[in-house]
Amino acid sequence: MKKVALITGASTGIGKEMAYIHAETGGDLIIVARSKDKLEKLKKDIESKYSIEVLVIAKDLSKPEAPKQIFDEVSKAGISIDFLINNAGFGGLGKFHERDWEMDNQMINLNITALTSLTRLFLPEFVARNSGKILNVSSTASFMPGPLQAVYFATKAYVTSFSNAIAEELHDTNITVTNLMPGATETEFGRVSGMDKTEMFNQTAGARTVAEDGYNGMIKGKLDVISGLTFMQKVMMAFIPFTPKKMVLKQIRQMQEVK
Repeated sequence: MKKVALITGASTGIGKEMAYIHAETGGDLIIVARSKDKLEKLKKDIESKYSIEVLVIAKDLSKPEAPKQIFDEVSKAGISIDFLINNAGFGGLGKFHERDWEMDNQMINLNITALTSLTRLFLPEFVARNSGKILNVSSTASFMPGPLQAVYFATKAYVTSFSNAIAEELHDTNITVTNLMPGATETEFGRVSGMDKTEMFNQTAGARTVAEDGYNGMIKGKLDVISGLTFMQKVMMAFIPFTPKKMVLKQIRQMQEVK
């Protein structure tokens, strides 16, 4: 297979756009998500447009056993991946003590545990051959705590910290780890999390734009890539370190309250 990219959360949004972007370069794909029907439809469309191969793996990455099952399936197929794109993730709106704990636990499993497990499973092979690129999709939410999305913001803070740390551990190799931090993006995330009804999602970036920024940043080996912010959002982000934390927390809470 040619320059294989494994992409999680590939059935919709940023992950789906990254699959098309990689296919456009002539690279083969392993696409992972829960919905087999959506993945098969994507595979059919991509293979009809580009001279590449697409392997579908339908797994629910919120299940603890899923990362190892994916790794075993890829290994059994005799495939070595060149790019690991950990994109799968979801959020949820509401006060922590009122939210369904099972949903938040699944969020932690998907956003943190699955991403970390897949990285740990595939990284030794990257190191052995001294090549490979990892792209972890975090969020600008990783810069701050998130009242009304306490668990989601915290999971993304983990992703950013983890990605940056292992990038430095690999400084003397040809392997790079890129951390993509999108702002509000026009994907199913907003609808599923309930964020589409809040001020924070008044202006959203296109999934294709964010995917291109992340993919290109990965190819260049960048450490961090921020994408999809409006001018005012960039100004707000710049002032966060200099603003009293209680004020920041209040502003974020207000922006995440359902209208």
